[in-house]
Amino acid sequence: METADVVIVGGGIVGSSIAYHLTEAGCAKVLVVERETHQGKGSTGKSMGGVRAQFATPVNIQMSLYSIPFYASFDERLGHPAGYKPQGYLFVATSERHLEYLRTNQEKQKALGLTTARMVSGDEITSRFPQLRADDVVGGSFCSTDGFVDPYSAMVGFMTRAAESGARLWRNAEVTAIHADSRGVTSVETTRGPVATRTVVNAAGPWAAQVAKLAGVDLPVEPLRRMLVPTEPFDQFPHTAPMIIDMSNGFHFRPESLGFLLAWNDPEETPGFKTDFEPGFIEKVLTRAAGRVPCFENLAVNPKRAWAGLYEMTPDHHPILGPVAAVPGLFLANGFSGHGVMHAPATGKILSDLIVHKKCDLVDARLLALDRYREGRLIEETAVL
Repeated sequence: METADVVIVGGGIVGSSIAYHLTEAGCAKVLVVERETHQGKGSTGKSMGGVRAQFATPVNIQMSLYSIPFYASFDERLGHPAGYKPQGYLFVATSERHLEYLRTNQEKQKALGLTTARMVSGDEITSRFPQLRADDVVGGSFCSTDGFVDPYSAMVGFMTRAAESGARLWRNAEVTAIHADSRGVTSVETTRGPVATRTVVNAAGPWAAQVAKLAGVDLPVEPLRRMLVPTEPFDQFPHTAPMIIDMSNGFHFRPESLGFLLAWNDPEETPGFKTDFEPGFIEKVLTRAAGRVPCFENLAVNPKRAWAGLYEMTPDHHPILGPVAAVPGLFLANGFSGHGVMHAPATGKILSDLIVHKKCDLVDARLLALDRYREGRLIEETAVL
């Protein structure tokens, strides 16, 4: 029978980061089991790739304060590009309530050590981006170290380095059972045969609840479709622009190649494994795009290039990280609610520390434990895009 110190279920960016951090901590016998023939075919390859520290809760801010500097030094540290572009995130406020919300969040961010976020006036926004409709803009917030990464490239960098340090990747292999005895996890069954292990990490993205069920664990993670629309080349808005978020309706966009990538979270979307792009979404997002950026009325879009991916949502929009008390040896890295790529470095560090050292200094991991739902300790993140 094959053996491994740690079996990671899921080879996307989160599983790959955990494998990398484990091997860096000296744990060489790591096996990553990926059910697809290629990594990144799940949520990783369909992500918008944004990274930001402008969050509302301390634990999300702390995870960003580890992850973003990690991405900034990724190429040097791992010898592989992550494509980090610190073009910033600009939240555009259209009411005093929005401004107060951004101010309150920024106080928390600064208290935790973020030095690159600042409030901006409506005049500053409109002078920098005169293309924006500004009659209702009252100000906003900008963080210069926020920006974008290439999720696929970062995932490959994590996995390549992990493999160089002894980790193995099984592609086209599925975990079909997780076995445990009175002491905890003993082995997993896979479509490539059984593997003896005392530690299993669930990093299965939107499919996390099904994997948890293999160990008899109910996991409150459900998939939610998010659609993205890339435009054809367009030069009437600067490509040096940050991710711009219209707080009046949640529409956001960023430069992508020679065009722009448009996003909006449709409140009418319902949970489920829906990965087909809905053509009617194009009109919805273009209407909001032209409403904030009038020159976007001239945007050309090829529906064949648009795509849909899955967020893995939890009831409080925070991830579920760490050990499962009821099944010793089972660890969770799930439910990122749209922040899996940006928080992948921190997740790898947290899981590695909890597995290898049984403790974690980066965040108070107890806050993110599965038990919080049973104990009523939910931590609501309101800054969800």
